[in-house]
Amino acid sequence: MPIQHTSVNRRLLSLSFWIIFALFLIWDWQASPKPDLRKEPPAIALGSGQIILGGHCANPQ
Repeated sequence: MPIQHTSVNRRLLSLSFWIIFALFLIWDWQASPKPDLRKEPPAIALGSGQIILGGHCANPQ
């Protein structure tokens, strides 16, 4: 019988994790400001003439 208790505990632990994880994602999605896509720097600016603002080595000096 101890095998069944371990199986039940593992399922309960797994279910608890996914419920908490889903609640965290819902809270984070509602608490975060919506991104303004017009103010986002370009992810890839190959050949566009724009400077990528993502890394320290890409900053103009």
